Amino acid sequence: MPKVTIDGSEIEVPHGITVLQACEMAGKEILRFCYHERLSIAGNCRMCLVEVSPGPPKPAASCALPVGEGMEIKTDSDMVKKARNGVMELLLINHPLDCPICDQGGECDLQDQAMAYGHDSSRFEENKRSVKDKNMGPLVKTIMTRCIHCTRCVRFATEIAGVPELGMLGRGENAEITSYLEKSLESELSANVIDLCPVGALTSKPYAFISRPWELTKTESIDVMDAVGSAIRIDARQTEVLRVLPRLNEDVNEEWLSDKARFAVDGLKKQRLDRPYIRVDGKLRESTWQEAFAVIGNKIKSVEADRVAAIVGDQCDAESMIALKDLMDFIGTKNIDCRQDGAKLSSHDRSLYLFNSTIAGIESADSVLLVGTNLRWEAPLINTRLRKAWINNNLKAASIGPDLNLTYPINNLGSRANIINSIAEGKHPFCEVLKNSDRPAIILGMGALSRPDGTAILKMAKKIADDYGLIKEGWNGFNILHTAASRVGALYIDFMPSQGGRDVENIISGSSNGEIDLVYLLGADEIDTSKLGKSFVIYQGHHGDLGAHSADVILPGAAYTEKNGTYVNTEGRVQITRQAVQPPGNAREDWTIIRALSDVIRANISYDTLGDVRERLTEVNPLFDRINEIVTPDWTNKSPSEFIEDGPIHSAIQNYYMTCPISRASETMAKCSQELITTLGNRTGTNG
Repeated sequence: MPKVTIDGSEIEVPHGITVLQACEMAGKEILRFCYHERLSIAGNCRMCLVEVSPGPPKPAASCALPVGEGMEIKTDSDMVKKARNGVMELLLINHPLDCPICDQGGECDLQDQAMAYGHDSSRFEENKRSVKDKNMGPLVKTIMTRCIHCTRCVRFATEIAGVPELGMLGRGENAEITSYLEKSLESELSANVIDLCPVGALTSKPYAFISRPWELTKTESIDVMDAVGSAIRIDARQTEVLRVLPRLNEDVNEEWLSDKARFAVDGLKKQRLDRPYIRVDGKLRESTWQEAFAVIGNKIKSVEADRVAAIVGDQCDAESMIALKDLMDFIGTKNIDCRQDGAKLSSHDRSLYLFNSTIAGIESADSVLLVGTNLRWEAPLINTRLRKAWINNNLKAASIGPDLNLTYPINNLGSRANIINSIAEGKHPFCEVLKNSDRPAIILGMGALSRPDGTAILKMAKKIADDYGLIKEGWNGFNILHTAASRVGALYIDFMPSQGGRDVENIISGSSNGEIDLVYLLGADEIDTSKLGKSFVIYQGHHGDLGAHSADVILPGAAYTEKNGTYVNTEGRVQITRQAVQPPGNAREDWTIIRALSDVIRANISYDTLGDVRERLTEVNPLFDRINEIVTPDWTNKSPSEFIEDGPIHSAIQNYYMTCPISRASETMAKCSQELITTLGNRTGTNG
């Protein structure tokens, strides 16, 4: 390892790193605009200049200079300061004086660094140049006159998102960053260029002129728009969530965030349930909590236990689900389920319903078989990990299902489910790829597991894992990709029908034919509610979505930004959401509603605080006490497989921008759906 001297202090650094990285290891802050740890080195901005000896008697760009043995580096010499002042003067020559009205104000790297290295006047007398703004879709606002050509956005689109739709045209003062053919960015990660832009050239279109950063209350939380569990920061003003930004979490989302997680939050202001309702003479009318609880209590007392059922939705926290499960246990019903999509999963073996490779670990896979999943829509940030595996490990990817463009080469083996039989029996050419791989993997999506023969697909996939070396010391390549943020948490507490109980499909059919008299929907909106007509329906949730339309009693709950809740992501990582704002009107946290209802029917539910509920969760499953940890499950022995029926496998999501009550109520997501869904659907092979 080479030894270098930085501002008079000697330090030993890893071989092959850059001078900029070495300086940061020594605790020195090096200014930069174009350099970013996760992007290739461009060396455009020249703000990271340092003095290096031995070497030429001029400043050197530290981001592109490898360290060498015996280097002496100065980061604060007179030469460095003069060079940085000169670079800043050149950058500001054509930059407009937009700071008072720029949405980047208060969060602008150029603004901050100009305070330290800018001049108090300009020597430039010519007219400033003006650049035409570009169309980058409904999410990214452009004011390209501010652009300093750092090319971060270009490199992100090409290297991380895998959609090379941005580039630079022209030379010198005529150079411009533009999208090809002036069209919208066709990526589920497009808004990350807003975070990357060090000036105000790319800003958030939905957030434009809404607020200043110093007006906002910042709350660290977890995203629930998919099952990845991305780390987010919720920025709110008083009672309103104004924006969501990504937080750094190397194990989950790195520092990126999907567009839906970022922009669907404007749906929190629309179609909200803020008071109880009861249905009288076929019409819903406003009610009090006491009246609504009395109606429910009387109905429960008049119904036999085996004619009661409960279904939980895709964004429920573990606290509310354990409260509802305890309530159903008191009533005596076995008809409970968490699988709105009908996925054929069991709660008895964790290794058969988790993403066992882990989200970060899938980067080391060298071959992968995708079955019934469109990663770009179901988990965009896991898709970026596989793209990274393709770049670094020459990943060989194949899919069974729709023909997909996942931003890296993928061999579509066909859409017929019985192809899995051929692979399991060793009769398919892809078998050789799996056999010759050091770290092969399989990812099963809900599109495959929600089929009637989903159990057979699961068992046959397990046979493939057993027979082709997917399970070995230090590696488990068997992965289930969930699309619901609540699913793994529900499986952890066994919110499933016990022996003799009904699953979702049989609960709905039982409601249709009169065998189920009462259905409790906890945030469940992704089922066919039109078939619940003969049952008394209790809907507890935060939006007037599909479930509320069919309800006889509506209990207003809190959204994920309005409560402290526990979620478990697709890899089994227990995570906590934090309350950023208060629920609207008379809405309450979901577990407290169920706790209050339990008093009306005299159920023995004894927890009165959030701490009590979490103690109950830990009592049911000790893993809830392992916050932000991955506890590796044991792999079960070989088990008999089942033959899979023929038929096409479809993706679980047909419209990426509208998958839950929040996103369906979002005006921004509606614009994205209208402008982008046809293009994206045609490109990814999931439309029609």
